[in-house]
Amino acid sequence: MRLLLILLAASLWAQAPKRLHPVVEKVTAGVSAERIADTLKKLESFGTRDIHSTQIHEATRWIQQEFTAMSPRLKVSLDKHLAKKRGRMMRDVEVTNVVAVLPGKTQPDVHVLITAHYDSVVLVRKPAVGNAPAAIDNAASASAPKAPGVSDDASGVAAVMELARVMSQHEFDKTVVFIAFSGEEYGLLGALGYAANAKRSGMKIEAVLNNDIIGNDDNGQGLKVSNVVRVFSEDPMDSPSRAIARYVRETGERYLPGMKVDAVFRNDRFGRGGDHTAFNTNGFPGVRLTTVAEDLKKQHSPDDTFANASPAYCAQVTRVNGAALASLALAPSPPLVTRDVTKTEAESGYSVQPNLARGKETVDAVLKWKPGAESDLAGYAVVVRSTTAPFWEREIHVGKVNEFTLRNLSIDDAVIGVKAIDAEGLESAVSAYVLPKRNFPAVN
Repeated sequence: MRLLLILLAASLWAQAPKRLHPVVEKVTAGVSAERIADTLKKLESFGTRDIHSTQIHEATRWIQQEFTAMSPRLKVSLDKHLAKKRGRMMRDVEVTNVVAVLPGKTQPDVHVLITAHYDSVVLVRKPAVGNAPAAIDNAASASAPKAPGVSDDASGVAAVMELARVMSQHEFDKTVVFIAFSGEEYGLLGALGYAANAKRSGMKIEAVLNNDIIGNDDNGQGLKVSNVVRVFSEDPMDSPSRAIARYVRETGERYLPGMKVDAVFRNDRFGRGGDHTAFNTNGFPGVRLTTVAEDLKKQHSPDDTFANASPAYCAQVTRVNGAALASLALAPSPPLVTRDVTKTEAESGYSVQPNLARGKETVDAVLKWKPGAESDLAGYAVVVRSTTAPFWEREIHVGKVNEFTLRNLSIDDAVIGVKAIDAEGLESAVSAYVLPKRNFPAVN
């Protein structure tokens, strides 16, 4: 009841309308389904893009050439990693990521990434023995002449390349990075190498939008869904990954009202994986965008072809990506809410956290945050939801301050966060206050 009262009271506060930014609108409008179709056909034409094949090197060169021809603003490079033989790999392989960087104007050290993998695989199985499931024939899989991989994941690469073409015609505050990874099908090889290097170098990555299997809207078994895309994100409930998923949902549906962004609160599909996991593992917030109508019978088979793909659906998902990516690249950075715990606090077993505390009246909640340094910052919005609600239920525009008191709201009953808003109405992702882990001393 107390949370309900504060949410009702918050409705009395004036709220800025959710405006559409002209550059973001141009990005979404500039996406071409015809160009995406051409990219899908071209990547299919290599026959296979298995990392053991010679054709993957041809695909690498083509992607690099395409990025280079798009705009002199794009800084194109090859990011190479030696992957040792393991799992289904038949030998050591050098995997090559193709990277195109669009430098930012005012926050060039802050990066937002859109990614996909251009390698493909066909899983050839040995004859089944008895009731046991048929095992994968690693040698036959690695040498299969046809692994078109159109939906998995030429579709994601088409989205990355199309947004590189469109967004390189504009300027953004933050640096935007477009990456076609290699080696995903054999264990996220290229993404793991890139993410590990990013962590070692202290690279600031605000968000990673990974697109994998966005090329079909028909699962081949009677389910056809053309207006929904799933976004998977990493636990816990208010992780930075989860904040990016909510951001993709909010901005995607705002700019593409005909599309529904279904936020799935799980790292990936059941028992599956993708390149965004490499970033979450290394401390960077990543999410995965994937079709609802996944055709599991055609994946990793010679039937994952252009004939079974939907360029129109892929274009719609690309526009959702463009709305979120361009908004993030223009928006202020998220405020800092949860501070690091000191060694003394950690050893004490109970940490005093001044960034969210009870007010003088114990039923009030006081949230503090570190203000941003952006020159065009208009202010902040505090957001609130029930602890059991998946999405923010109310936001209160509080102005250019770094502390706000929510009256008659117990900090026990709600999740509270804050986002930055600039003069053009562009919003950062939300920084939610997250309780730190408590460490109790051992008792003998």
